Amino acid sequence: MSAKLDLNRVSWVRSSYSGNGGANCVEWAPSAVNSGVVPVRDSKDPQGPALVFDAAAWSAFVGAVRRGEFA
Repeated sequence: MSAKLDLNRVSWVRSSYSGNGGANCVEWAPSAVNSGVVPVRDSKDPQGPALVFDAAAWSAFVGAVRRGEFA
Protein backbone atom coordinates (compact mmCIF):
# COMPACT_ATOMS: atom_id res chain seq x y z
CA MET A 1 0.00 0.00 0.00
CA SER A 2 1.23 3.47 -0.76
CA ALA A 3 2.41 5.34 2.32
CA LYS A 4 0.59 8.41 0.96
CA LEU A 5 -2.84 6.77 0.89
CA ASP A 6 -4.92 8.32 3.67
CA LEU A 7 -7.94 6.09 4.32
CA ASN A 8 -9.58 8.91 6.29
CA ARG A 9 -9.84 10.91 3.07
CA VAL A 10 -11.15 8.29 0.64
CA SER A 11 -14.81 7.91 -0.27
CA TRP A 12 -16.31 4.70 1.07
CA VAL A 13 -19.08 2.80 -0.76
CA ARG A 14 -21.35 0.23 0.87
CA SER A 15 -21.54 -3.17 -0.80
CA SER A 16 -24.70 -3.81 -2.77
CA TYR A 17 -24.86 -7.18 -0.98
CA SER A 18 -25.26 -5.53 2.43
CA GLY A 19 -29.03 -5.30 2.05
CA ASN A 20 -31.45 -2.74 3.42
CA GLY A 21 -31.28 -3.96 7.02
CA GLY A 22 -27.68 -2.86 7.37
CA ALA A 23 -26.78 -5.68 9.74
CA ASN A 24 -23.88 -7.01 7.66
CA CYS A 25 -22.37 -3.97 6.00
CA VAL A 26 -19.08 -4.03 4.17
CA GLU A 27 -17.67 -0.88 2.61
CA TRP A 28 -14.81 -0.44 0.18
CA ALA A 29 -12.95 2.56 -1.22
CA PRO A 30 -13.01 2.41 -5.03
CA SER A 31 -10.93 5.57 -5.39
CA ALA A 32 -7.98 3.74 -3.79
CA VAL A 33 -7.94 1.09 -6.53
CA ASN A 34 -5.86 3.48 -8.65
CA SER A 35 -3.16 3.01 -6.01
CA GLY A 36 -3.24 -0.75 -6.63
CA VAL A 37 -5.07 -1.62 -3.41
CA VAL A 38 -8.65 -2.22 -2.25
CA PRO A 39 -9.41 -1.06 1.30
CA VAL A 40 -12.37 -2.80 2.99
CA ARG A 41 -14.01 -2.00 6.34
CA ASP A 42 -17.05 -2.68 8.49
CA SER A 43 -19.48 0.21 8.01
CA LYS A 44 -20.75 -0.21 11.58
CA ASP A 45 -17.26 0.74 12.82
CA PRO A 46 -15.96 3.41 10.40
CA GLN A 47 -13.24 4.51 12.81
CA GLY A 48 -12.10 0.93 13.26
CA PRO A 49 -9.51 -0.92 11.22
CA ALA A 50 -9.61 -1.41 7.48
CA LEU A 51 -8.19 -4.39 5.67
CA VAL A 52 -6.18 -3.47 2.59
CA PHE A 53 -5.88 -6.01 -0.21
CA ASP A 54 -3.80 -6.04 -3.37
CA ALA A 55 -6.20 -5.14 -6.22
CA ALA A 56 -5.44 -8.34 -8.16
CA ALA A 57 -5.98 -10.51 -5.07
CA TRP A 58 -9.29 -8.77 -4.31
CA SER A 59 -10.43 -9.27 -7.91
CA ALA A 60 -9.62 -12.99 -7.69
CA PHE A 61 -11.55 -13.25 -4.40
CA VAL A 62 -14.65 -11.49 -5.79
CA GLY A 63 -14.53 -13.72 -8.88
CA ALA A 64 -14.42 -16.84 -6.69
CA VAL A 65 -17.39 -15.58 -4.65
CA ARG A 66 -19.39 -14.95 -7.82
CA ARG A 67 -18.62 -18.45 -9.07
CA GLY A 68 -19.87 -19.91 -5.77
CA GLU A 69 -16.52 -21.41 -4.78
CA PHE A 70 -17.10 -20.73 -1.06
CA ALA A 71 -20.62 -22.13 -0.82
